[in-house]
Amino acid sequence: MTQPSYVLLYVDQPTASADVYARLFGCTPVERSETFALFVLDSGFKLGLWGRSGVQPPAAPAGASGAGAHTELCVALADNAEVDAWHARWCALAPALGLTLLQPPVHLDFGYNFVAADRDGHRLRVFAPSQP
Repeated sequence: MTQPSYVLLYVDQPTASADVYARLFGCTPVERSETFALFVLDSGFKLGLWGRSGVQPPAAPAGASGAGAHTELCVALADNAEVDAWHARWCALAPALGLTLLQPPVHLDFGYNFVAADRDGHRLRVFAPSQP
């Protein structure tokens, strides 16, 4: 069965966004230009950052009804201590990278998590799943 393995986020400044994601995830894009950046993560998952102005067919502006800025990229970690460590690191990086921390680490039904947003409004959730 074929399953999704690639996500594209529409961003205003692909090179700046690539710098943000490179710092957050500790990897280098395999492709990088003024209009597009591509990361291939250790799991094989691909994350593309495409300049919103070049998307065909054109994408709705960020914040518009139905716009793609309502996406959430999730990172699952092994335990709560790892979530806290990532939170501390991202808090330190936030001013330089233009991240907005939306939610501090908190326990929800599905697990322990925090949420940040990148400069384009895409939500980034880091969590450790609840243990049965």
